[in-house]
Amino acid sequence: MNIATFGFIFSGVCLNAVAQLLLKAGTNAVGSIHLTWANWFATGTKVATQLPIVAGLGCYVLSVIVWIIGLSRVDVSIAYPMLSLGYVLNALGAWYFFGELISVQRMLAMAIILLGVALIART
Repeated sequence: MNIATFGFIFSGVCLNAVAQLLLKAGTNAVGSIHLTWANWFATGTKVATQLPIVAGLGCYVLSVIVWIIGLSRVDVSIAYPMLSLGYVLNALGAWYFFGELISVQRMLAMAIILLGVALIART
C-alpha cells in the first residue's frame, strides 16, 4: 500500500472516529434517551439540532467519500482491518475528551490491534 492510499484509508478511519466522538458529545448534551410514542418527535428534534451530532454526521459523510477512494486503490482484505484503528483512536479520544478510563487490559488490546494493523499494512 503506497502512502497516498494509506492516507485515504487512514483519513476515513480518523473521520469515522471523530464522528463517533462528536455523536457522544451530542448525546452527552441531550442526556439519556428514552423514546416513547409520546416523545419521539420532540426527542428526535432535540437530538437533530445538537451541533456536535450534525457535525458528527457530516464527518461520517466525508469518511465514506475518502473510504471509497481508498477502497478503489487497495484490496478490501487490507483496507477493512484498518478500521480497527478506530477502536484505538476512539478509546484515546474518549479518555482525553470525556475522562473515560483505559484499563491495562484495554491498553493491551489496543497494542494487539496496532500490531495486527502493522502486520496487515506490510503485506
